[in-house]
Amino acid sequence: MTTAVVLYNLGGPDKPDDIKPFLFNLFNDPMIFGLPQPFRWMLAKLVSSRRDKTAREIYAHLGGGSPLLQNTRDQADALEAALNIEGEETYRCFVAMRYWHPFCHETLNEVMAQKPDRIVLLPLYPQFSTTTVGSMMRVWDKETSSRNLDIPVTALCCYPTDDGFVSAVASSVRDAMAELPADEPYRVLFSAHGLPKKIVAAGDPYQWQVEQSTRAVVEAIGQEMDWVNCYQSRVGPLEWIGPSTEDEITRAGKDGKSIVLVPIAFVSEHSETLVELDIEYREVADHAGVKNYLRTPTVGVTPAFIEGLARLVRGNVENNCNICSANGGRICGAEWSKCPVRITA
Repeated sequence: MTTAVVLYNLGGPDKPDDIKPFLFNLFNDPMIFGLPQPFRWMLAKLVSSRRDKTAREIYAHLGGGSPLLQNTRDQADALEAALNIEGEETYRCFVAMRYWHPFCHETLNEVMAQKPDRIVLLPLYPQFSTTTVGSMMRVWDKETSSRNLDIPVTALCCYPTDDGFVSAVASSVRDAMAELPADEPYRVLFSAHGLPKKIVAAGDPYQWQVEQSTRAVVEAIGQEMDWVNCYQSRVGPLEWIGPSTEDEITRAGKDGKSIVLVPIAFVSEHSETLVELDIEYREVADHAGVKNYLRTPTVGVTPAFIEGLARLVRGNVENNCNICSANGGRICGAEWSKCPVRITA
């Protein structure tokens, strides 16, 4: 039996000329902007044009394009190696991106050429949101329906408290804390990408799952510390979930605290870690008088994380569920109506 594992993420421009079309694809997603067409198309054209210059300045720090695709391919290679260490099953890992190449249809062509016996969809988002995992699932379903795909497909929707993910993050936090002087007061900021409040209010479980991830990491660290959840990357006029990472950095400075900043919802380095956290927010910290500003790396290809993903994939194959969380069922309470896993009696 051969299983194709499709790892998927947001995607990013490969070069400067890709930036505007990448932004258009992002803002033309109905899971991001819920306007009907043609109004969403018009808004996406407007916003992508207006943000093109600023985005080019951001990606200039990264050589003109995003490292996300290569980082994701590295994770796919590491996962494929881990999956094929034991057992009679053969696994092949593929990469798909939502808003830039390789798009879902391109990856599906590659998968189909290998003629696998089954397909497992694996998000590189530990926490579920309709705007990320939900958006990719919508595109996947549309693409496979148009082709009348007859290969069994199962999917993971989230793994916010998976042992591999949690232990990898906890290890990086311990390492950062060890770099601080023994008597240095500090605060750990667990930063995640934000969402408009109205999306969460409509039943999206993302914020709740982010908070579960943070609590699991704090528990794994196993020592008293000053910590807070916060959210970054706010855009547009809508009210977003908070507190904001920028505000928490400023507050830490006022409180005389150094900062250990932890990307709790990103598993790969890209513009929102390498530029927003490392450059822009470091400047905020400097202005706020923060003595030490340490940012932990994303989990990347750390063995604990990759081995955790391998366990998740094998468990998904064994459970053979259409879509499920890390535990093989649903982890979200009934109030989170946008959770894709059905409530069972």
